[in-house]
Amino acid sequence: MSNPVVGFIGIGYMGRGIGANILKAGFPLVVVAHRNRGPVEELVAQSATEAASVAELAAQSEIIHICVSGSPQVEAVISGEGGIVANAKAGSVVIDCSTSDPVSTAHVAETLAEKGISMADAPLGGTPANAADGTLGAMVGADAETFARIEPVLRAWANNIMHLGPVGMGHKMKLINNFIALGNAALLSEAMAISRKSGLSIEQFHQVIGTSRMRNGFYDTFMKWTLEHDENAHRFSITNAHKDMRYLSNLATSVGAVNPVQSAIRNNLGAMEAAGQGERYVPMLADFIAAMNGLEPEGDA
Repeated sequence: MSNPVVGFIGIGYMGRGIGANILKAGFPLVVVAHRNRGPVEELVAQSATEAASVAELAAQSEIIHICVSGSPQVEAVISGEGGIVANAKAGSVVIDCSTSDPVSTAHVAETLAEKGISMADAPLGGTPANAADGTLGAMVGADAETFARIEPVLRAWANNIMHLGPVGMGHKMKLINNFIALGNAALLSEAMAISRKSGLSIEQFHQVIGTSRMRNGFYDTFMKWTLEHDENAHRFSITNAHKDMRYLSNLATSVGAVNPVQSAIRNNLGAMEAAGQGERYVPMLADFIAAMNGLEPEGDA
C-alpha cells in the first residue's frame, strides 16, 4: 500500500523542518505558499509539490497539516469556498499543529465531521531545531481510529508522541504547557529586576539559580538573551505568547476554573504588546519588566 499524500499549510519556522522529515519518511508532500516563499522552495527542491491554493492542496491530500498562528487562521483555511471543508475528500484527516483555542477546535471538528473529514489536534513541543531533526513532541487529541491513521506520519517528525484522548485534548495540554513556561518567564523577569534593584548583579543571580534545582531547559534558553544577548535562542514572540494566554483564559472560563496567577501573566504580556513590543521575543520580557522598575536593559546600564 502506498503512503498517503500529506498536505501542509503553514510552512514557517517549524513547518520547513516538519515538511523535510515527512519527505524523508517517504510520504508525498503537497505545500502551499503564504508570505515567505523561501521554505516552500526548499521543500519543492526536495521533491514536494506546490499547490496554487489551499483548495488545490485540500483536493490532492489525504492527511492535511495546519501549522498557523492561531484559531482565526485555522478557521479561515477550514471554511469558505476556498477552504478545506469545501474541497477535501470525505475520509481525509486534518491535523491542527497550531496552538489553538480548544473552544474553537471543538467547533472546527464538528464542521469537518459533517463533511466526513476527521480531525486531530497535535500542537508542537520543541523548537525549530527540533523540527529540523525530527525530535519534536506532539500532544495529540484524536479518536482511536484517527490516531492509528496519522501516527505513522507523526512519527516522521516527532519522537515524543502523547495521545491524550479525544480531539481538543492536545490543544488544552499545549496551553497548560505554555502557561507553565510563560509563568517561568514572568517569574524570572521580575526576580531579576528585584535582584538588580537590591544590588545583586545578573551574574550573581545566575551563579545561584543557574546551579540550583531551579535550572531547566526553559531557563537555559530564556537566560541566553539577558546573559549573552542571543535573540535566536528562544524565538517565540510576545504577541503569540499573549494570544496563548488569552486562549487559556477562554478555556478556564469555559470549564469554570479560577486563574488569578495566569491572569497576571497574561496582563504582563498584554502590557508589553500594548507598548508596541509584540514582535520581540519572550526572553525580552526581562527588559520590559526592568524598564517598569526604572532599570536599563542588562548590558546597557
